[in-house]
Amino acid sequence: MIKSRIKHPEWAKNLTIYEVNIRQFTKSGTINDFIKHLPRLKELGIGILWFMPVQPIGIKNRKGTLGSYYSIKNYTEVNPEFGTLDDFKNMVNEIHKLGMYVIIDWVANHTSWDHHWTKSHPDFYDLDDKGDFKPPFPEWEDVIHLNYNNPALWDAMIGEMKFWLEQTGIDGFRSDMAHLVPTYFWNRARFELTKLKDMFFLAESENHDLLEFAFDSIYNWKLLHAMNDIAAGKINAKELGEIIQNELNHFPANASQLNFTCNHDENSWNGSAIERLHYYLEPLSILTFTLSGYPLIYSGQEAGNYRQLNFFDKDAIEWKEDKMAPFFQKLNTLKRTCNEFWDGDFNIIETDSKDKVLAFSRDNKNIIIILNLSDEEQNISFLKSGFDKMYFDVFGEVRVTINDGKTLNLKPYEYLVLQSD
Repeated sequence: MIKSRIKHPEWAKNLTIYEVNIRQFTKSGTINDFIKHLPRLKELGIGILWFMPVQPIGIKNRKGTLGSYYSIKNYTEVNPEFGTLDDFKNMVNEIHKLGMYVIIDWVANHTSWDHHWTKSHPDFYDLDDKGDFKPPFPEWEDVIHLNYNNPALWDAMIGEMKFWLEQTGIDGFRSDMAHLVPTYFWNRARFELTKLKDMFFLAESENHDLLEFAFDSIYNWKLLHAMNDIAAGKINAKELGEIIQNELNHFPANASQLNFTCNHDENSWNGSAIERLHYYLEPLSILTFTLSGYPLIYSGQEAGNYRQLNFFDKDAIEWKEDKMAPFFQKLNTLKRTCNEFWDGDFNIIETDSKDKVLAFSRDNKNIIIILNLSDEEQNISFLKSGFDKMYFDVFGEVRVTINDGKTLNLKPYEYLVLQSD
């Protein structure tokens, strides 16, 4: 099994990541208007702000009216629709003042058709049989594929990444479709960039080899797909627990995963978290916070966003008070203050309702999570002995005694997060 051999930043441990969709965050879609939300996000308990690409978007072969964030026209400039480089630097300073951190999306696999490299360095690109630029995949017709067989591209790309660390003070990167770029490139990039800063590196990938020398964390797509399946009635609670346990059994030591119910891709193409998970949203959100790794909140989830956001056009989030804000705030506090969610063992607790209820403990029963993943009331009891503790119910804010033979009543979709006194 591959083991992580890099020194992970201690500052990132136990933090929640929040994905920022600048375009849709405010009516103006600007950095300066986003800054007004920083105190609220700090109060929500966010630790790391991940910004979707902030660079200018290509015009040639653009999709929609505003184009894809991931069609980069220039790696070292800021999209004028968002603001200026000075606006971005000021925002980073304000985020740091509040004790939060910043990572930006990095698109290393492709650029827009009108990126300046197409003229100055056409050798940086993969060409078709006719010697023309070509997209990585036919459906990605708004971007063109870079050629990592050229070592000069490696130097140039790492140089562009260094610009953001040195000039703006960001704290790391989220790497788009990281597995489409050679792992050896990422290994070298991490080595070079770590000389500048103790940074955090997140890969949009499930590939474990990326964790050996390059990335701190990768995506837990298996969990997302399993949660979608349980909400759709395709699997039950027992099967969900087996998927989680199997993934943990084969996961590299000293590495982490990003756990999420939503992100920009899932929202735009498959539906908002509420549309996909319905009444399962709260118990499954708890799952993403109480497993090892980093939980993710996507823009608007704390406002109960119920719809898909347009990806290529303006579609501002409707900000309103919603029960999801205090819900996430409580989970963020729990994640930040309880080391059990980072280092503790994961053990499934057998109950007499194993097909309907997922129950598990963290760190030798110091924390117990019980999720009713059904639309029926459940009366459950633990099948194995050894439970004799007083717990605090984090959401019910009452004390609960768990002992052998005790029966717990759970309403449909109800959840318990129990922390030992």
